[in-house]
Formats: sequence, structure tokens, C-alpha cells
Amino acid sequence: MKIAVVGGGPGGLYFALLAAKAWPNARVTVFERNRPDETFGFGVVFSDETLGIFREQDRESYEQIRRSFAYWGDVAIHYRGHVLRCGGNGFCGCSRQRLLTILQARCTELGVTMCHQHEVAGRSELAGFDLIVAADGINSRLREADRSRFGTAIELQRNKFAWLGSTRSLDAFSYFFRETPHGIVLAHAYQYEPDRSTWVIELAEETWRNLGLDTMPEPAYIAALERIFAEELQGHRLIGNRSIWRNFPTVTNRTWVDGNLVLIGDAKATAHYSIGSGTKLAMEDAIALFQALDACPNLTDALAAYERGRREEVEKTQHAANVSLAWFEHMGRYWGMAPEQFAFGVMSRSKQITYENLRLRDATFVERVERWFLGEVRRAGFAVDDGTPPMFTPFRLRDLVLENRVVVSPMDQYMAVDGAPTEWHYVHYGSRAIGGAGLLFTEMTCTAPDARITPGCTGLWNEDQCAAWRRIVEFVHTHSRAKICMQLGHAGRKGSTQLGWEDENHPLPQGNWPIYSASPIPYFPDSQTPIELSRADMDRVIAEFVRATSYAEAAGFDMLEVHMAHGYLLASFISPLTNRRSDGYGGDIARRMRFPLELLRAVRAAWPAHKPLSVRLSGTDWHPEGLSAADLVAAARMLKAAGADLIDCSAGQTVPDQRPVYGRMFQAHLADQVRNEAGIATMAVGNITTADQVNTLLLQGRADLVALARPHLSDPYFTLRAAAQYGYRGQYWPPPYYPGRNQLYRLAEREQAELRELRLRLRPPSHEVKGDS
Repeated sequence: MKIAVVGGGPGGLYFALLAAKAWPNARVTVFERNRPDETFGFGVVFSDETLGIFREQDRESYEQIRRSFAYWGDVAIHYRGHVLRCGGNGFCGCSRQRLLTILQARCTELGVTMCHQHEVAGRSELAGFDLIVAADGINSRLREADRSRFGTAIELQRNKFAWLGSTRSLDAFSYFFRETPHGIVLAHAYQYEPDRSTWVIELAEETWRNLGLDTMPEPAYIAALERIFAEELQGHRLIGNRSIWRNFPTVTNRTWVDGNLVLIGDAKATAHYSIGSGTKLAMEDAIALFQALDACPNLTDALAAYERGRREEVEKTQHAANVSLAWFEHMGRYWGMAPEQFAFGVMSRSKQITYENLRLRDATFVERVERWFLGEVRRAGFAVDDGTPPMFTPFRLRDLVLENRVVVSPMDQYMAVDGAPTEWHYVHYGSRAIGGAGLLFTEMTCTAPDARITPGCTGLWNEDQCAAWRRIVEFVHTHSRAKICMQLGHAGRKGSTQLGWEDENHPLPQGNWPIYSASPIPYFPDSQTPIELSRADMDRVIAEFVRATSYAEAAGFDMLEVHMAHGYLLASFISPLTNRRSDGYGGDIARRMRFPLELLRAVRAAWPAHKPLSVRLSGTDWHPEGLSAADLVAAARMLKAAGADLIDCSAGQTVPDQRPVYGRMFQAHLADQVRNEAGIATMAVGNITTADQVNTLLLQGRADLVALARPHLSDPYFTLRAAAQYGYRGQYWPPPYYPGRNQLYRLAEREQAELRELRLRLRPPSHEVKGDS
């Protein structure tokens, strides 16, 4: 087989050496536009886990690589005069040039033909090769020549960055945050060899322009950065190497294969430098491609297997990188945080590293953060014991005190009869109340018969419904310490539809009722066209919400929420996708919020002043023409001014052609934005599944309460189990369950000890060379 590798970076070289080593009869040629001793950038970073992979693939190059690395375990966050260190991270760095030299030598040793200073003009030049590996980087010529076939998309991120070096030695991967009159400037810095370190400078474009860096030549802007980081550089200089300012390009491709041409590394997909995975991904791509080819004699099938087997891992890494870069793009949002919380946010920003993971890495670091968090809880007037996990701390909204931060999210059951909750609801809510959560939400309960989503929705427009809800509330208050919140809503254009397990969101086969919305736009083409809400209709809807509010108080609910999300009636006014009105209720966000605010003020006036009121809000429509981030913050501020005490931050379900970005805790960034920019308490919701994630979100300061939906469907006792998991004995249990409590704590203590031991054993060993090893 004749193999052409275009691009002599780490990924291309590693594939070439693996292929030449395994297939002695193959003719492998590497084409590289630069000289062998010419590279851009300074150092590269790997984890202990990655070095272990290299050891398995090629012991000879691994031994040279590991002996060339600088090793460190600590990450140091320098923030507003404080330095917080988190250990146990297991990273290492080396010179990019040294890594290339090792791989070039190994390729030559194995018989690879190296063609430096050779720019491949196009695919036609490689017509005689059986396989073409495009490892030619972000600006891949081979990919760009067939961009439409690969389905290439390149998105430039917001912040500016430049890659520099320094002569300063560092004993930790360091984040140096500096505040200037024009904004925050950050250096991501790490040592890669003695007396040499990489410094990636990052800042918002507005800060970059206001500092004048956009007009300075390289020597001038390096001098300016040396003045900003004078304290951190400790007399050392910054070093440039064609260190141009750039916006990071996020590259994706619909397919990685076209005939006998395959993409690897940055040509295929990029991962932001803040998680240090660019070179790692490229070399792991090389391994995956080699393994697919080695396992399958048919080239077409092998390339398909490479993409099929590798794509999920690449997309997961790229998603984590995108989450990480978003944290840095919004670092000004966190600038007022306490050092402990800020540092925890830096460490856990990508969602790959969480509360429990950090406890395993560096328990002392997490204990410091927890002590700060508990201090804040005490300053709020609560007595809490040392060592109390964050999720088990109390929280106050007006006069309401919640025992813990865990919330049973609103979940439609579609089991009501004529709007009245049934025995199903009595058991459903009762079991979750005794399961230990601090707050329990009802499903969206509709304010009138024509406000229902389906015929099975609960309602609160008459005395019978009120009495049925009162029975549930009395059970919750008698047999648990949970509080219970009534969620009121109006389905709007998504009403008169089938049950959730039937043809969801589609009209009833018969017996449909009239539906309403901000504008007469049907949800699906075959949906009813809603009636545009008139002023008289608005008055009627407000009156129905006020009536339901009075019933909620009569039923004994502790808290009230108004549903303004998911494309329902009030949400249809807020989103520009569903509000096309030309009167005073359409247009900019202030006008689109006008009717929802009128309704909220009326509800607030009818609801007792000592009881809290929350709003469920879709923070994004997952659509490019939908609600903007600025609109979200503006809406939250208006709701706060109108009397809301909490924003329940959900997302989407506004239009059927939404394009959500799913993942762990995938809506938490919305709660984060509202809490830290609008200055109102928030509840995070959306694919939150573990107690670990709850604690992570609370310590990050992304939310004040954390709601879990599906986990509470499969396990009503989620919170009780979490208390046992952490050995927290302050959690209330109903007395009849005491025997089960005692057994669960005994079992959990043993299981957690075994799990911790297993995790410690599974941690990758260090590859640092010590003595003669």
C-alpha cells in the first residue's frame, strides 16, 4: 500500500510511524510544508492517561517522549491577590519542537520517506497513492478543496488569543488573571522544559481593542503584556514566535472521509486549547485510524469504521472544550466571586471534572471551598455542621426555608380527570415528598379548561380541584419536611393535544377546543392555528391566573410558579419566533414582556407577600432567530422587578425545528447567566442526574437550587440515598423508615469506601522519569 500523509505535525507523524512499524511492505511518505526544525507555538500538554496510550502503541517513542517532559500535579489559580492550588491532576508538558524531533527520528528509523518544505498543491498530485491522510491542520488545503463534500463548518469564537513563550519556570499549570481598566486579561501558562514555559494570552475582543493591542506590532504588544503581567513574570521576558492574535476556530465536518482521503487532527475537528486536547486528539486520531486499517483489509470499510468508532469521543471532547471556552469568554461574569468559588469554577468549568472528582484529586482544595460555602450559609442565618455537603444546606426564599437544595422538577403526568388530580397524583407526589427533596413542584397545572395541554392535564379552576390538591399538600406537610410549589400555566398554541405517550404535541383526533397564542402561528403545519390573543382575552387570562392563585393559597401551597417557558402561552409572547405582533405587545424584548409582566404583577398581588413566587423561563429557543442571551438577562431583570424571587431556567420547546445542544447539565449555563448577571436566585434543570452534579453546580455558583426530573421518576428516594452516600445524617427520614435508613447508611459506607479505592486504583500512574526508571 502506498500511503501519503499530508502534514508533518504530531498526528501525521504518529500515524506514519505506526503504519510503517506494522506494515513493513507499505510505502509511507510524509509531506510537510515547513523545515524539520521549524514549528510554531511552544509547548504541548498531555495527561498521564494519554502517555499510557502512547506506551501501548510504540514503546520506543514513548520512552523518549516521557524523558523529555516536565511533570506537574498542581493547577494554580491566581485571582485578585489570591493563589489557590489544586493538586492530583497528573499533567506533563514538553517542547513542541522536541516532540516533532522525536517523532521524525522514529519515522526515519522505520523507513518513512520524509518530504519537508513540500507543499502539496492538491489531491491530483497524490493520484498514485492508495490512501491519503490529511493531517494538514486547521486550514487544511485538502479539506478546503472539497469543503462541500466534507460538510465543513468553521465557527470563530469570541475571545482573542495569542501563543507566547517565556523564560520563567513554573511548578504548576497556572492561570494568571489580571484586571486592567479595560477588562480582564488571562494567561494560561505551563512549563514544558527547564527555563521555558508557554503563555497563552486570552482576553475579550473589546478589552483587546481598548488596550490598543489590535494596532500594535508584535514587539510592542509583547512589551505591553509584559507590563500587565510584570508581577507574574518575575523579571522574565515573553517570547514571540509569529504570535499573531486570533479568534479560535471551532472546526467540524459532516464526514471525515471522501474516497481514499481521510481527515485527522485539526483538519477534522478542533478542541479549544483551554482543555489542552489539540495534539492529544490528533495523535489519538492517528491511533484510531491505524487500528481500523489494521483490523479491516478493505480500505472503504476501514475508513468507515474509523469514523464510526471515533466520532462520538471526538464530539464529546469538542463539546467539553466548547463549554470550557465559554467559561473564559464570560469570565467577567464571575469576577466578583470569592476566590474559593472562582477557583472551583475554573477547575470544574468543562463539566468533565466535578465535585467528587476534585475530592479524589485534592480533598484539601475541596474542603477549603466547602468551608467557604458553609460560611456563606451561616452568614445567611443558618446553623450548619462542618462537613455538610452543599446539597444538604438550607435555602431561604422570602419566609420559606427549604431543608436542602434538591428539587423535584415539574413533570406532566397526564393522569387527571376533568383537571382534578387523582389517586395517581396522591401517590406520585407523596412518595417523592418522603424521598427527601427540599422542594417539590407540581406538574404544570392549568388555569382554565381551554388552558390545558391535553385532556389529562391537572387544573385549578374550581373547588373540587382545590380540595384534591389540598389533600396532597396536607400529606406532604404531615409526613415530610418538603415544601411544595404549585406551577400554574396556560398551554397556548400547544394546547388541545394528545397525551405525552401518544402523538405528542399533535392535535386530538376529535374534541379539540380553541387555542390561543401571541400570534396566529400553528406549532406544526397540521396543528390548529391559534387565535391571536386580544386585549379582552388578556384580561380573561389574567383573571384566570389570579383565581388559580387564590385556590393555590387555599390549598396550602408553600410557593407558586408561573410557567413562561416551552412555547406555552406566556412564552409565545417572549420569543420572537412566536410573537409577530405589531401592537404594543410585540417588537423588542420590553414590548414582548409586557403581557407576561402584567400577569405576573397581578399574581404577585394575589399571592401572600411572605410566600415566594418563581417563574419558569426558556433561556434559549435553541434557534438562531430565537431569544438572545441579552434578551434572557433583560427578561430576568424585568421579572425580578415585577416580584419574582427565583427564575427556573429551562430551555427550548418553542418551535419544532429547534436544534438543542444536549449533554450533562446542558441548561445549567442559563441558570448561571441569569444568577450572575441579572442578580436573582436561580434553579438549574436539564439532564442533571447525580448528587455529584448537584454539588458541583452549587459550589460553582451557577444556581441556588437544582431540579432533577427523570431521576426522581426512577428513584423517588434520590435525596435519601445521596445523604447515605455522603454519610450525612442530618437528612430527615420518616420514622417508619428508620430501619431502612440504618441499613442504607451501613451499606453506603462500605460501598463508598470500595468505590474510592477502585477509583484510586484506576487513576493513571505517573510517567515521570525518576532516577534510572
